[in-house]
Amino acid sequence: MPPLDIRHRVSTPVQRRVANPIGRRVARLMSSQAVLETTGRKSGLPRQTPVGGRLVGSTYWMVSEFGRKSQYVQNLIADSNVRLQLRGVWRTGTAVIVDGDDPRERLRELPRLNSAVVGIIGSNLLTVRIDLD
Repeated sequence: MPPLDIRHRVSTPVQRRVANPIGRRVARLMSSQAVLETTGRKSGLPRQTPVGGRLVGSTYWMVSEFGRKSQYVQNLIADSNVRLQLRGVWRTGTAVIVDGDDPRERLRELPRLNSAVVGIIGSNLLTVRIDLD
């Protein structure tokens, strides 16, 4: 098994049980943190995931550390209509995977702490753009 798959297998349960519950609370206070709500591709239920990125105009930019392996990315591929909570306010939008973008370069434009964690943990970086209504 390649080391990158090990990173994904180890970090996913930690994110799900520890980091995500804390991240959803922190997102209400920090402008760089947000909560992305997708529709579960199997269940049809809302799924909320804390994400880090930057709002530029009416576009929120972020980088997925595990690319298309991330559950929330699989959900937004199935249904690109999402909601994003920024500083406690929910907004609707459309998520777009930006294959032609350099995710490492994109991380340089995003908040440092989140970008550092994504860069260290990530094994399959992928840029995601959310066009807010």
